[in-house]
Amino acid sequence: MPATNEDLFFKYYEGESVKAATLERFAATQAAVVRAAKHFGLPDRPWKVADIGCGAATQCAMWARAGHQLFGVDINERLIELGRERAKNAGLTIDLRSGSATQLPWPDACMDVALCPELLEHVVDWRAVVSETIRVTRPGGVIFFSTTNKLCPKQEEFDLPGYSWYPAPLKRHYEKLSVTTRPELVSHAKYPAVHWFTYFGLRKHLAKSGVRCMDRFDVAALSSHGTAGRVVLGAIRSLPPLRWVAHVATPYTMVFAQKTAP
Repeated sequence: MPATNEDLFFKYYEGESVKAATLERFAATQAAVVRAAKHFGLPDRPWKVADIGCGAATQCAMWARAGHQLFGVDINERLIELGRERAKNAGLTIDLRSGSATQLPWPDACMDVALCPELLEHVVDWRAVVSETIRVTRPGGVIFFSTTNKLCPKQEEFDLPGYSWYPAPLKRHYEKLSVTTRPELVSHAKYPAVHWFTYFGLRKHLAKSGVRCMDRFDVAALSSHGTAGRVVLGAIRSLPPLRWVAHVATPYTMVFAQKTAP
């Protein structure tokens, strides 16, 4: 019996979630969020951390090993079950639930840190995801979003050159093809990207809800760069036109934010 799309999706992420490149990406995200938390003044203690769209809970496990209390949610029940099995085998306590990012299963203002990686672009009602993420984060807490960047012509969502610069009607055309007759356009994605963002647009949207933001360049560690890198990073931070050019050159949007309003 041939494998279904659901089976292929699960198998892809089952393997992808433990690859070295994935682990390195999650470790880099964790380090960046910790730096942002220090900048925002989040107390240095074990945090309650929500991983929204947690998949097989690989990122949850990293944070749990660092001593934090982890809560994960994902719409895919099979990946949640896999995450529970892996957490049990690793001796980790992680609260994993199957559910939607547009209606999170946690009370208001209960999380110190909320992680929402590579999710906004896949959910039709992305504003609801943002609203829910803010809702469950306590005042003073830290929020991380990573998503598509329509400023940059390079992207990994579709196997089409310069796709992020395509006009909206053409994007809709290829999105339809990807879930009908041309699934190879996004061979690993059950839910292809349907939204394209910029850091500046997300920052403006978040500001309406009492959230202040930093980008990847604000959070970058100077110590990890050589002399030339530190000079370039300093110039990006101090010169708005250069910062915009740097965003054009980076495939993904990253937002590090703090909820300031109750």
